[in-house]
Amino acid sequence: MSTTWKLDPTHSELTFKVKHMMISYVKGEFTSFEAEITTEDDTFSKAKVSASIKTDSVFTNNTDRDTHLKSADFFNAEKYPAITFEAEALTGDVTGNLTINGVTKPVTLDVDFGGIGQDPWGNTKAGFSFEGKIKRSDFGLNWNAALEAGGVLVSDEVKIAGDLQFVKQ
Repeated sequence: MSTTWKLDPTHSELTFKVKHMMISYVKGEFTSFEAEITTEDDTFSKAKVSASIKTDSVFTNNTDRDTHLKSADFFNAEKYPAITFEAEALTGDVTGNLTINGVTKPVTLDVDFGGIGQDPWGNTKAGFSFEGKIKRSDFGLNWNAALEAGGVLVSDEVKIAGDLQFVKQ
C-alpha cells in the first residue's frame, strides 16, 4: 500500500547561490513551491518525487535583480511559470529530471534523510535536506556580462539547496 507525503511549505525552503563578479556569492530563494512523495515504505529509497516551483516567486532581496531574473534573460516566468523536478528515490545521491525554461536535464542531488517524527498536533512528518550544483547554461540561462578585468558578472555554476518537511497524508 502506498503512502502520500505532501510538502509542509511553512517548514521548507529552496535556496540558490551564484558567484557575482567571480569574487563572492549572491543568495536567493524561491518562496512558492509544492512537492509530493509517494512511497511504499518509510525508507523513501523507492519513492516517486514530484516538485513544482513558481518561477515568479524568485527572491534575492533586491527588486531590480528579481525583476531581471523573472525576465526572458533568465527564468522567463511569463512563458515558463514553473520549474519542475521528478525523481524515483529520495535518499543518498538522487538523480532526477529538472526542467527549467522548457529544457529537461538529469541532475544529481546529495539528499540527507533527517528522519520521521510526530509534531505536537499528531501529524507525522519527514525531513530532508539536499544540495547540488547545476550549470545554468544547460537550461538556456545564458545572460551574462564580461568584466573589464576579465571574467564574467554571473558564474555558470549555481549551487542549489533545500530543507524540506513533508506531512504524511
